[in-house]
Amino acid sequence: MKYVTANELKRNGISVVNEAIAEYGEAGISVRGKREFVVLDNETYEHLRECEILAAAAEVREDIKAGRYHTNTEKHLADLKAYLKES
Repeated sequence: MKYVTANELKRNGISVVNEAIAEYGEAGISVRGKREFVVLDNETYEHLRECEILAAAAEVREDIKAGRYHTNTEKHLADLKAYLKES
């Protein structure tokens, strides 16, 4: 990953990010020497989102197999309220 400083971005505009993405596929933007942002091309971003959705679906399937679900709406709402109070 190529890092671009906030000052470089300010001076040269989005072209420095475009160059980093063209060469490395992603660009890190650092502010005061610390990575604050990562910029990806849209295709990579969409792929990562799809992976997250597939992982979530796999977790749901595992919960169903293990019996960690119920269809009682009132119980579900009570569980959510209890969870929110704990947070």
